[in-house]
Amino acid sequence: MRSKKADGKVFIITGMSGAGKSQALKCFEDLGFYCIDNLPVALIPAFSELVKTHRHFKHVALGIDIREGRFLKGFVRSLDSLGRLGLDYKVIFMDASDPVILQRFSETRHRHPLGKNISQAVKEERRILSELKERANKVIDTSTLTLGELKEILAGALELRRSTEMKLTVISFGYKYGIPLDADLVMDVRFLPNPNYIPRLKHKTGLNKPVAAYIRSRPGFRRFITDYTGQIKNLLPLYIKEGKSYLTIAIGCTGGHHRSVFITRQLAQNLSRFGFSVSEYHRDIRK
Repeated sequence: MRSKKADGKVFIITGMSGAGKSQALKCFEDLGFYCIDNLPVALIPAFSELVKTHRHFKHVALGIDIREGRFLKGFVRSLDSLGRLGLDYKVIFMDASDPVILQRFSETRHRHPLGKNISQAVKEERRILSELKERANKVIDTSTLTLGELKEILAGALELRRSTEMKLTVISFGYKYGIPLDADLVMDVRFLPNPNYIPRLKHKTGLNKPVAAYIRSRPGFRRFITDYTGQIKNLLPLYIKEGKSYLTIAIGCTGGHHRSVFITRQLAQNLSRFGFSVSEYHRDIRK
């Protein structure tokens, strides 16, 4: 009798030393996966039970490599145990040409896990991992890939929408308190009239309806928010292609109470409608 399919999804990342397994795991981590590098093969069945029963481990990526030594022989049996538990698992084998792997070891001066002459170790590792490569659902040759291209391939293997790869944070701030140090993009909205000089709006913020109505009515607002949203929307795929997973957009006005707060909320809402994962934060609103 076949096991009922569980909700958990497990990706096994294996392959040649120097082929980019660590980079692949970082990509999975950026995509929201719980990642464990070099989990002992003998523990895979027990860990699989956790994946099946705990929601925290719903999406998992495991790194397995030649450091496992003698335990590697039991890897195929461990894969079979995943299937018996009804877990959806895929094996991704990271590979690269021998000359590229040799060059990478030469540049990093890292010791090969097999502890032999690098050239001999690479040949021996290929022999040992040949069965794993045969069992792989996907083989990725990283010989000529950039980090951004690797991430794009992995996202395709996971069948993820491109928009979910980028985590956006939109921050409002006041220039009198300084520009946020972690900002990737900064927009100055002090070209809009300042509600602070209107008595009935002075003690309100950009989150209040009267302030929002006032800013919406100002000449140039609608054109600005439409154009700026479009500009960010067009830039994001380019950032994603280069491997960037997080982007912080800072919106500034004088004190960080009115204009920047309202524009931050509008921009966050607009980008969310396009399917991006967006959080907003108003740094100086209570100062």
